[in-house]
Amino acid sequence: MRSVLGWTLLELLMTLAVAATLFVIGVPGFSNLILDSRRTARVNAFSHAVHLAKNEAVKRRQFVVICKTDDGIRCGGPTVSWGDGWLVFVNEDNDRPVQLNPGEPVVFRFEPTEPAATRGNRAAFTFTPNYRRSTNGTLVFCDRRGAAKARAIIVSYTGRPRLSARDSRGRPLTCP
Repeated sequence: MRSVLGWTLLELLMTLAVAATLFVIGVPGFSNLILDSRRTARVNAFSHAVHLAKNEAVKRRQFVVICKTDDGIRCGGPTVSWGDGWLVFVNEDNDRPVQLNPGEPVVFRFEPTEPAATRGNRAAFTFTPNYRRSTNGTLVFCDRRGAAKARAIIVSYTGRPRLSARDSRGRPLTCP
């Protein structure tokens, strides 16, 4: 009697059905994992920028600014979103509104691989060199999952960032 190697059609169909079921169950979880990772990377990058700006202001004894940018070269106006990226630079001339001028050192530049829905209640954050009051404000990071999965970085007057799932008044976050 010869033994036959291979699968029957029924065995093949059952294997494909199990594989398809596992795929359908796993894809939404994997998608959420990817979205969580992207949001976390952006939140961490902005938190890093805040700590860096605060430390550089004290170290250099000059004003250091975080501003939104869409080209990585200059601070953006009202049409530019925080989701397009941001710059940390030494504002040597302390101009208002803040602008990156030729010769002013850029300390950090964040250029995302893809724009994200990020809104802030400030056009820029300025950190002072002598522990005086810095610019406070909030940035809300959203993705396609909406406000339920949004996270905010709330920057205090002392320049300390904190992560929250609510706004500075304790209300639920809203997404643009």
